[in-house]
Amino acid sequence: MDDTLATTPLHSAHVALGGKMVPFAGFSMPVQYPTGITAEHRAVREAAGLFDVSHMGEFQLSGPDAQRFLQHVTVNDVSRMAVGQAQYSALCREDGCVLDDLLIYREPRQWMIVVNASNRARDWEWMQRHAQPFDVELVDRSDETALLALQGPLAAAILAPLAPDLDLDAIGYYRFASGEVAGIPMLVARTGYTGEDGFELYVRNEEALRLWDALLEAGSPRGLLPAGLGARDSLRLEMGYALYGNDLDLEHTALESGLGWIVKLDKGPFVGSEALARQKAEGVPRRLVGLRCGERVFPRPGYPVVHGDEVVGVVTSGVLSPTLGVGVALAYVPAALAAPGTELGVRIRDRSAPAVVERPPFHKGGSVRR
Repeated sequence: MDDTLATTPLHSAHVALGGKMVPFAGFSMPVQYPTGITAEHRAVREAAGLFDVSHMGEFQLSGPDAQRFLQHVTVNDVSRMAVGQAQYSALCREDGCVLDDLLIYREPRQWMIVVNASNRARDWEWMQRHAQPFDVELVDRSDETALLALQGPLAAAILAPLAPDLDLDAIGYYRFASGEVAGIPMLVARTGYTGEDGFELYVRNEEALRLWDALLEAGSPRGLLPAGLGARDSLRLEMGYALYGNDLDLEHTALESGLGWIVKLDKGPFVGSEALARQKAEGVPRRLVGLRCGERVFPRPGYPVVHGDEVVGVVTSGVLSPTLGVGVALAYVPAALAAPGTELGVRIRDRSAPAVVERPPFHKGGSVRR
């Protein structure tokens, strides 16, 4: 292993299970286990999978101006959040381009902000700089917090016996509660990145391995498999969920990136709001769209997207869908070609594979509870 890479508290478990470790966002992470990506993907769709996502960053925010600060620095409207609710949002630069997408959790006396591992240092600096006029306290809890994701239609059935004092049915989609699982205190959130029902479990580092083992022991008889980055990517792509660094970046605004549904221009000024309002009024020139290929092909990132003989875009993320048996992808194309049903192509080596613009999710049979 590269000694410059960080490890999560579950690194020894991944190695013991035969996980294929790869560099990801500065961490050594399992891309797959001996079962293989397809088996892990299908386990999540049909039973359950267990992911280590402890590389993510967690910031704690408190203080009298905490809500006002979040209104200023994020694009969504946190004033609509109740205690015990999570919200998907984003940070934008003044030009409206996306610095990161993130989750915000509203706790009784503080907020938790969960950011992508690759952007943790940049997000921290950005938030600290913008926090200066506000009466808030920001604390980086990333290095002491582990995160496990239990995802799949059987996730609740697997978790329930380990959490007898938690009413899992009362934890709705994008809601969370504090409680114990396997006797370990943690935050239990009904969130995830797969399109299936499931939970993300925030726990102190020193308890992560015990929790991992307890979940595997409880879930294995029901078909639970440990799952790596490969299955996480194919699962999120079947849902059309964007990944920062591939589909979201500093070159595209939140409106171009398909995040218009979380951009609340009516909440008042925030960082990037002027640029986004101006672009909305003038017309968004390009859009991130979903593409469903008509063949069993793998539309890899970087492949050109064509309209006739003209290159009109590039694939940002793509996969041969294990569930659907055809290629699915995300790509930026001119707004005039972004309507569902538009016929395009993905140039794969020396030929063009037919593709149609489709509004995700591509896989519509997920068990996620909304």
